[in-house]
Amino acid sequence: MTRRNLANLLAAIYSCGIDNIFIERLWRSVKYEEVYLKDYVDVLDALRNLKTYFSFYNHERPHQALGYQTPAMVHYRLRKSKKPTMLGLKPGADRHL
Repeated sequence: MTRRNLANLLAAIYSCGIDNIFIERLWRSVKYEEVYLKDYVDVLDALRNLKTYFSFYNHERPHQALGYQTPAMVHYRLRKSKKPTMLGLKPGADRHL
């Protein structure tokens, strides 16, 4: 799979009607921190690498907007305290997406 093909695939996924600043920022990070830096051999290779990246993104990479915590730290802290999130959703509400 070429970088151009993968970029087109991500663009197609990105333009599926999701006009959300959080998703836009996520896709920017994915592209600049993972996709553009790799030369994937095939789709399976891309999927493996993206799975690894998303694990890193959620569990190891601190986010400035979250007070330099990881998304997992914030999610599990909110879930444990059962407080609503910034978006007004109950913790775990994203499981149905």
